[in-house]
Formats: sequence, C-alpha cells, structure tokens
Amino acid sequence: MLTWIPVTLAAATFQTLRFMLQKVLSSVTLSPGGATFARFAYSAPFILSGLAIYLWQSGQSLPHLGSQFWIFGLIGSVSQILATVCVVSLFKQRNFAVGITFKKTEVIQTAIVGLVILGDGISAWGWVAILIGLCAVLVLSKPPEASGAWWTHLTNKASKLGLGAGVLFAFSAVSYRGASLQLGDLAPVFRAGVTLAAVVSLQTVLMLIWLALREKGEIMRVWQARRVAVWVGLTSLGGSFCWFWAFTLQNAAYVKALGQVELLLSVLASVLFFKEKISRREMAGMALLVLSILALGLAI
Repeated sequence: MLTWIPVTLAAATFQTLRFMLQKVLSSVTLSPGGATFARFAYSAPFILSGLAIYLWQSGQSLPHLGSQFWIFGLIGSVSQILATVCVVSLFKQRNFAVGITFKKTEVIQTAIVGLVILGDGISAWGWVAILIGLCAVLVLSKPPEASGAWWTHLTNKASKLGLGAGVLFAFSAVSYRGASLQLGDLAPVFRAGVTLAAVVSLQTVLMLIWLALREKGEIMRVWQARRVAVWVGLTSLGGSFCWFWAFTLQNAAYVKALGQVELLLSVLASVLFFKEKISRREMAGMALLVLSILALGLAI
C-alpha cells in the first residue's frame, strides 16, 4: 500500500506551516520558550478530545502505560522541547530555509546516536552519506555577511543551535519509538494516538512549570497571541499525528527520505512569505544536505 506517501507529504506540509507560524510568533510577540509552549498548549486539547472520541466510538479503553513507557516519553518530551526551542532561536540568527536545513541534520545524527547508544551498525555507504552531510553543515555554518575561513564559524551560535536541535530531535525520535513499542500489538493509529496524547500532555505541563518559574508573564503573552498560536497547535497536531502514522505504515528510512520535501517547502516559504534572500552558497549547502539525507535513507 502507498498510503504512507500522501501521509508523509501531509506531515511535511503541516510541519512547515507550524514552523512558519512559530517564526512569526517568536519574531513579534513571544520568546522561544513561549513559541514552543504555544505548540503544545494549543494542540493538547484537540489531541485529548480526538482520543476521547475515538475511545467512545470504538468502545476501547486506554492501554496500561507502564514505567518504561513514561521513561521513554519523558526523555522524548524533554528532548523535543529543547530541540524546538533551539529551532525557534535559530530563526533569529539565520533565515527560515537555512534554519530548517540545520534542523534536518537530525536524520544524520540519528544514525550516529543509534550507533553509540544502541549499537546499530552503519554501512560504508552510510558513512559516505554522513560525510556529505558534514560538508553541507560546513558550508552552511558561515553566515552570509561573515568573513574569514570557514572553520572559524563552526562554533557560532547558529551552528550550535542547528546541530543541537538535530541531535535532540534524534533522541526524541528514538525515545518516542521506544514508548510506542511498550503498547504491544495495538492498531497503529491507536498506538500513535495514545503515545501522542501522553507525550503532548507531559510537554504542556513541563513547559507550563518552566515558564511560570523562569519567564514571568510569558504564559499570559501566549494567551494573548491565541489567534495565531491556536493555528500553531492545530498544525502541530496534524504534523505529529501524520509522522506517527507514516512510521507505522512504512520503514522510517523511506519516510524520512520523502519527508525532505519539507526543505523545498521551506525555501518557498522563505522566499515568498518572509521575503528573505538565499545565497548561492546556502543553496549549495542545502542541496548537499538533501543529497546526504536521501543517501543515508537508502543506506539504512
């Protein structure tokens, strides 16, 4: 069945729209933490309501959520929160398309994290793909207005935020898969819905506590920005559910490879919506990274 193809394309489209909205929120009204909280706070009610309706109509009950499920869920939740904050902060450093490209190093870093943490082997072709990706990151690490050798820009804020987001998203992906596997042989859509509802609820509580303690007044600003923020929640819901669903239908490597259409969508958004200019070097760097990610997807 080829259902996973339109589902993956829908996930990439929802995700691009969400990051566009978060970029708007972070640039005019909210802090990176507030823009991140908006994603979870405004999607949680829809996710929980949808799960409740599904349980009522199907006559099913919630499965047992053991300690292993919550451990994986907590690791994934914190990793995704920090990764999203990094991406939103990155939008203040570089343009939208390059910010999304840096985030996409998560595909490359997932292979490395899998090797170090889980002992997953990587083929020779896989390492070639990773090296191509490294070259792409080196090209992208130098800001357009900067001067000097490329290696002097590897430690700039944009590079740190982009690479940090990538590795954190890699940890969150592995953890979410671990959490969903704890639910046994339930239907894929049901398993995805339960995991998503639990994780987003946990993330909403964690971000609520953080903002209350560290960013006074930001919760009220998130409420005041609800006319835009609610769309962040809705697009987050659509994107997250479609990613979970796609991973239950097809090998994750193929889903991630097809999901790189998000890069093309981000370029269109950067040029047409945000009126940003993309340099030839940035285009070359993004092209290299797409090549690397596609090659790695085929190598896994």
